[in-house]
Amino acid sequence: MQRIGIIGAGAWGTALAMTARRAGREVVLQAREREVVAGINDDHENFLFLPGIKLDTAIRAVHEPAEACEADAVFLVTPAQHLRAMATTIAGHLPAGLPVVICSKGIERKSCLLMSEVAVETLPRATLAALSGPTFAAEVAEGLPTAVTLACGDPATGQALVAALGTRTFRPYLTDDLTGVEMGGAVKNVLAIACGVVVGRRMGENARAALITRGLAEMARLGEAKGAKTATMMGLSGLGDLTLTCTGSQSRNMSLGIALGQGQTMDEALSGRLSVAEGAFSAIPVTDLARRMGVEMPICEAVRGILYDGESIDTVIEALLARPLGVERRDDDATGATA
Repeated sequence: MQRIGIIGAGAWGTALAMTARRAGREVVLQAREREVVAGINDDHENFLFLPGIKLDTAIRAVHEPAEACEADAVFLVTPAQHLRAMATTIAGHLPAGLPVVICSKGIERKSCLLMSEVAVETLPRATLAALSGPTFAAEVAEGLPTAVTLACGDPATGQALVAALGTRTFRPYLTDDLTGVEMGGAVKNVLAIACGVVVGRRMGENARAALITRGLAEMARLGEAKGAKTATMMGLSGLGDLTLTCTGSQSRNMSLGIALGQGQTMDEALSGRLSVAEGAFSAIPVTDLARRMGVEMPICEAVRGILYDGESIDTVIEALLARPLGVERRDDDATGATA
């Protein structure tokens, strides 16, 4: 895997390009915005999505997705709700068996499918993998130590991808649990909005710690009901990513929640943002999926109520605090209501 194609030159896609270059790979980075293509090729900087970080001069940016498909592996780093459209666009340009690594975190709104399930429908000939974990793009781009999970059902392909990306400071840990890796990445964004509301409302660090812990229980219940491994939920792509997103000042989802907690409307909080707060788009499909599977997720339901159902934050908080006290975890019932 010497040549890596990356589709999506947002902050995370650009950071992955830098990671692949540090690992010695040839990198082609696709961007929808022509000014981003020009900035990367001419000035070696993504001024729009990752300003202030100089990029490796060997990274080549292109506008057409097909050009990034001429590679030994393709990384899809588009916003989750646009993954189906992009996968459909590139399907005819991918040879059978080519590794496609999903780096988008979310659940498709209309279908409630995970990104890998969308890819199975749109890229049936690809060998699928998923990359997720606690990663702020700027830190990855700067080469700061980072550990992630790479999920792939084909062991040989998974090992090859780990070898293609792994460096001293970027450490992928391999698993075969695509469902668990993707579920963690999708649900944690919704929970981060809830944590932001706690911060914006000045409810204290005790409340934030409780929300992270109970949110992890919700994530695990939905993941297990969907067939994920519990260990994956407790790993980098579950607990690790949740912790970072709910505590880090760079978190787009938590910053959205803080704005809401301080009294802004959703439209006001989202206005002027270039980067996507995926939790705002995942709240509905996450809770829709949970309802279909009979899994109670009161914190995620609360976020949905605030964002889309016109519920006041104070009313939602009061409802959560009024829930009956219960056992912390029923190990024999992944779908039980314990939050």
